[in-house]
Amino acid sequence: MTETLEEPIYEGWLFPEPGTKHEDVILDFNYEDFKLSVLWGSVSSGKTVSSSEAWAGLVKRAPKHYPLAMIGKTELTLEANVIDPLTDFLGGDVCYKRGNVAWIYGHKVRLYGANDAKARTKIQGKSLYAWYGDECTTWPEDFFMMALSRLRVGKSKAILTMNPEGPYHWFHKQIIERADQPEIKAKLYHFTMADNPYISQEYKDWISSMYIPGTVWHKRWIRGEWAAAQGAIYSFLTDNPKDGFVITDLPNDLQKHVIGMDYGQQHPTTMILAGYSPSLDKWIAIKEFYTNNKTNNVYASEFGREFLQYNLKHVDIDSAGGGLSLIHQLRADYPNIDVRHAIKEDVVKEIQDLASSLFRHKFVIYKPGCPRFLSEMANYLWDDKSNERGKEEPLKKNDDGPDAARYLHNRLKHEGLI
Repeated sequence: MTETLEEPIYEGWLFPEPGTKHEDVILDFNYEDFKLSVLWGSVSSGKTVSSSEAWAGLVKRAPKHYPLAMIGKTELTLEANVIDPLTDFLGGDVCYKRGNVAWIYGHKVRLYGANDAKARTKIQGKSLYAWYGDECTTWPEDFFMMALSRLRVGKSKAILTMNPEGPYHWFHKQIIERADQPEIKAKLYHFTMADNPYISQEYKDWISSMYIPGTVWHKRWIRGEWAAAQGAIYSFLTDNPKDGFVITDLPNDLQKHVIGMDYGQQHPTTMILAGYSPSLDKWIAIKEFYTNNKTNNVYASEFGREFLQYNLKHVDIDSAGGGLSLIHQLRADYPNIDVRHAIKEDVVKEIQDLASSLFRHKFVIYKPGCPRFLSEMANYLWDDKSNERGKEEPLKKNDDGPDAARYLHNRLKHEGLI
């Protein structure tokens, strides 16, 4: 096949300033002989705009019969993150989506979701001239490697965007650490918010304040670093009321009480009670209860003794490891109380959400009522051995109270209460 890429490059919506990464990405991707253009860095740093404009330029100039693809964690996230903005800026006549296909400058671009390892069968056997990859660190490694193997038409190439993860993440090992090897043919672009001239300083200051300095999330999503999750998870937490994470006096207007419960037999069954104070505009963990090695009948009786005096809005229990039987027991004994399965999806994301609420003093701990819970939170650690395997997990130690609090906080987030 003979490639004919003759049309002018700048047909996008934001003309890049000369000498910027924005311009470098567009020119390098369209004119240089890199197989992979990898854009990684902080949130709101211009990665998507730069990569999308570079991609649109290549699609516009590609031979009509060359096969193209765009890939995201799911087709929905790909549409929201990339295709919708492209459509808004290029216009609906130039870029639009129908089913699992996008049409850009008259070129057919197939859309794929990389939601699990089995998804690789969607592209297995395909031949591609180029593909666009959104949020590549969220893909399964098997899918990514299969996508690389599909680049076999003409001078094929891919452009990828991502927020960094840990240094043991498979993408860091496979690409970032090897990018200086000529045979890899990769060009890396590290973006920070300083590279995005289209957002205000006010926004930069605000979004930076949402991620706790010193934590893994601030390092990755504000500073754009491949940072390991290690040490204390809630490293900022202190037991000094002056710092705002704990209180020593309860307000008298607590309401909307909720309970998070982590079930156990070999380890304690842990119950954390929180209530909302309108005067303080805070959720407060006000009471802890730890018990173990008892039947569900006894657990249910203890629950009633300790918590029935409160006006309970929700009780969330981890249904794993025997927790389901306790859910049934509490529902049978207390039919007027809303007992639910704890919401569990992404542990690391849930920990980050709880950390954000703690750091912003939207969720605080009543020190006299929760001494053991407070101690566990301060000594809750990342698992270094899991880290080395490329998987981020908290250490299974000092986790009973933190787990119960996470289930409680997940419910508050789900209900829009925090």
